[in-house]
Amino acid sequence: MIDSGSTGRQPVVLGPGQGRAYPMGRISAVFKADGAETGQLYSISEWWLDPHTRGPGAHSHREDDVFYVLAGTMSVLVGTEWIQARTGSFVVVPGKVNHDFENRGTERAGVLNVSAPGNFEQHMPGIAQWFAEHPPGDTRL
Repeated sequence: MIDSGSTGRQPVVLGPGQGRAYPMGRISAVFKADGAETGQLYSISEWWLDPHTRGPGAHSHREDDVFYVLAGTMSVLVGTEWIQARTGSFVVVPGKVNHDFENRGTERAGVLNVSAPGNFEQHMPGIAQWFAEHPPGDTRL
């Protein structure tokens, strides 16, 4: 067992692909660390979109969103501007700013997402259900 020191929290160590998965058709999310594991400070998740897949749609929320592109090119809406974020790109969307993301490319694309403060994952069952009822669209249409 890894010593957690005096924080009262346990370390989180996951291998590739491990975490709490939320499959949503052409989109999948894997939560690596959530509010309960981070003292409600942040949530970390991977979001993967198949080629030509629209994202969740333009939205905003009170917490900041941080995106680091793991693979492919993710189109990220920040305010009114679409940014083409290639592998290795980093985007911070301040809380209350309208944003979205989608994969307009021909290869699977993924981002590491940090949401601060934590507890975003509490919304995931409802988000997964919404996508089951409203499958992600194709960016070519």
